[in-house]
Amino acid sequence: MYKNDRLNLAIVDDHPMILEGLKSLLQEDPKFHIFSFTKGAAILDFIQENKVDVVLLDIVLSDGSGLDFCRAIKQKLPKTIVIAISNQAERSIIFRFLENGGNGYILKNADAQEIVKCIDNAINGDLALSKEVQEIMLRPSSQAFEIPRLTKREQQILESIAYGHTSAEIAEKLFISVITVETHRRNLLQKFKSKNMIELVKIAAENKLI
Repeated sequence: MYKNDRLNLAIVDDHPMILEGLKSLLQEDPKFHIFSFTKGAAILDFIQENKVDVVLLDIVLSDGSGLDFCRAIKQKLPKTIVIAISNQAERSIIFRFLENGGNGYILKNADAQEIVKCIDNAINGDLALSKEVQEIMLRPSSQAFEIPRLTKREQQILESIAYGHTSAEIAEKLFISVITVETHRRNLLQKFKSKNMIELVKIAAENKLI
C-alpha cells in the first residue's frame, strides 16, 4: 500500500502514560512519523491541514466519544485508517465503532507485539482486531430485552453517562441540581434492571438507545 514514504500516525488519548507508552512503542518503527493529541477536537483540526494515514483513537475522551470522532475523521478523510485503542470491551461499542467506519479495534490490555501486528494488518487492508476483541465479537448477543420508556430528561442523562460525564458535569450542562441527576441515575438503573452504570450503558447501546 505504501512504499518509501513514512506514514503519519496520530495517537489520540487523554491518559498521558498510555500516550507516551504508545509513542515510545511506535517510534521504534521507522515507517511511522508520530503525532499525539489528548483531545478529539485537536485531531479534527489537525487533519484539516495535514495528511494523516493512521489514527489510533481512544473511545472515551474528555471532549467527546471516539465513536463520533471516528465518523467525523472518516467523513473528512475516507482513506485514513482509524483504529480504536480502548478499555471499552462492550460488544455493542466495538460494533458501533466499526459501523462508523473504523478499521479495527484493539483493547489496551493487548501486548506491544499484538498492537503493532494489528496496525500492520490495517495498513495492509485487513480489519485490525486484537485477539480478545475477536472473541467478544463471536459471542452471541444478549437475550431480547424489553426496552423501557424514557422521558426526554432521562434520555439526556443516559447519553451524558455514556460519554463518561460525572453527575456534577451533567447537572451543570442541564441546569439542574446534582441531587436531581443522582435521582435520575437511580431511576435509570431500576428501569434497565442494571447493577451499575457500565451495565446500564451496555444495555442501552445494545438496544440503540444511545
